[in-house]
Amino acid sequence: MLEYTPDRRPTGGLRLPAHKEASTAQPIARGFVPGTLILALQQHQGPPTTPVVRRGERVLKGQVVARARALRSAAVHASTSGHVRAIEDRLVPSVHAIHRTRCIVIDADGEDETRPGSGAAWPKDPEEQLEHIRDGGIVGLGGGVFPTAEKLRPHTPCKVLIVNGVECEPYISCDDMLMREAAAEIIDGALIMRDLLAAPECIVAVERDKPQAIEALLEAGRASGDASLKLADIPTVYPTGGERQLVEMLTGEEVPSTHYPSEIGYICQNVGTAYALHRLVRAGEPLLSRVVTVAGEGIARPQNVETPIGTPIGELIEFCGGYVGDVDRLILGGSMMGYALPNDEMPITKGSNCLIAAVRREVRQDFSERFCIRCGNCATACPARLLPQELLRAARDNDHALLDEFGLNDCIECGCCDVICPSHIPLTEVFRNAKFAHARYQRQEVFSAETQQRFKRHEERKRANVQRGKARQDHLRHEVETDEAARQKAIEAAIKRARQRRGNDSDAE
Repeated sequence: MLEYTPDRRPTGGLRLPAHKEASTAQPIARGFVPGTLILALQQHQGPPTTPVVRRGERVLKGQVVARARALRSAAVHASTSGHVRAIEDRLVPSVHAIHRTRCIVIDADGEDETRPGSGAAWPKDPEEQLEHIRDGGIVGLGGGVFPTAEKLRPHTPCKVLIVNGVECEPYISCDDMLMREAAAEIIDGALIMRDLLAAPECIVAVERDKPQAIEALLEAGRASGDASLKLADIPTVYPTGGERQLVEMLTGEEVPSTHYPSEIGYICQNVGTAYALHRLVRAGEPLLSRVVTVAGEGIARPQNVETPIGTPIGELIEFCGGYVGDVDRLILGGSMMGYALPNDEMPITKGSNCLIAAVRREVRQDFSERFCIRCGNCATACPARLLPQELLRAARDNDHALLDEFGLNDCIECGCCDVICPSHIPLTEVFRNAKFAHARYQRQEVFSAETQQRFKRHEERKRANVQRGKARQDHLRHEVETDEAARQKAIEAAIKRARQRRGNDSDAE
C-alpha cells in the first residue's frame, strides 16, 4: 500500500479546534444492548421500507422487520431480540432535520438472541451481490445515508474508488476509532467494493491529525498485498471530507455543478460503510449497529459506542454515565453541520454519527445580527467557491434567477461562512431555508408550465372542435343547398314537361 500526500491544497475551509481528545481516550465500547428499539422505516434516501412483522410478534437479532420494495432503498433489521410493541408514527432525526415517519417499536427481552442461519452466503453474480447488499440494509454511514447497493451500480465506469476516512468535523471521532481498531476489516470492505465497481484504483483518504489510524491502515493495506491500494494523508482543514472537495483534492477534477462525483467516474464511500460491508460478506451480518461518538462537556464519560440501530438517545446517554452540569443543548451530528434536538426520546438511526451534550460555553449564545460589511471573508472560506454575500442578498430578495446564477444548490451547508462572519449573520440557515423556498418555487414553475401546456392543448382542442364544427356545418349547408338546387331543377323540369304536354294536347285539338 502506497502512502502519499496530495499536492493540491483545499479550497477555502477553516482550521477548527478538534474537541476529540476525550472521546478517543478509550477504545470503542461494545456490548451495549438497549431496553427499547425504535426502528424507522425510512433511514435512507429513497422510498421507505415496508414492515413485515406484526404487533406482538417476537423478533430475533438480525431478522428483517421491514423489507426494501424499491431499488433505491435498504432493508431494516432488528438489532436485538424482543417483542413488537407497536407500529406507529414517530419523530425521527434525519440528515438535516427531524421528520415524522412510520416506526417499529420493539421491547427488548435482554437475551440478544440472534436469528439462526442469519449468515447467508455471498453470491457470485454481481447483480445478486448488489441485491444482497440492499437486503443487508447497508447505506452510506458518513451522513448521506444513500443506499450502498444503488451507489455501487454507477452509470459511468468507475475510475477511482475513494474510501473516506477524513472525518474533519469537530467532536466526531467514530471513524477515527473504527480505523484504529478495525483497519483490516475496512481494507477488506474497500476491496470488495472495488471489485464490484471494477475500479482500477482505490484511495483511502485520512486526515493528518489521525496518525494511529494512518499507521493501522498502512499495516492492513500492506498485509493485503493489493497493488491498487493507496493511502492519502489529507490536510487537517474543515471541510475536506466533503465528496466534491475530496475528489478535487485527490484527482484534480472538479465535479460539475448539479452533478454527482459518480457521473465523472469517482465513487466515494465512508470507512464505516466499508466495515459494514465486510461484516455482511464475511459474517453474514446485516447493518445492525454503528459506532456513535458521544461527546461534549455535558456527558459524564465521553466515548465512542457501538450502538444498535434504533436505540433511544436517552438510553445511550445513560450508558455513557448520563448528563453532568448544565447541558445547554443536545446536538445530533458535529458542531458545524449538526442540529439541536428537542429531547432525547428519538432513536439513533443509520445516519447518526455523533451526539454532543454541550454546556453553555460550548455553543454560540450571541445571535445579534449586524449589517454585512462586505469584508469578503465568507467568500474566502467557502470550499465551494461561492459568493455567500451575493447569495444572501438574492435569498432575502427572493430573487430565484440570481440564486440559480450564484449557485445556491452547490452550497454544502458546511457553516464556514457562519463561523467567520464578523457580523454574525446566520448565512447557513438563510441558505438552507432558501433551498427549500427555491425548490418550492421550481416545483411551482414546473407545475405552472405544465398547467400552461394543458391550457394550450385545451384551447387547441377547442379551436379544432370549432373548426370541425364549422366544416361540418359548411358541409351540411352545401348538401342542403345542393339538394334544394336539385329539387328546384326537378320542379322546373316537371313544369317544363307539363307545359310541353299541354302544348302537345293543344296542337292535337
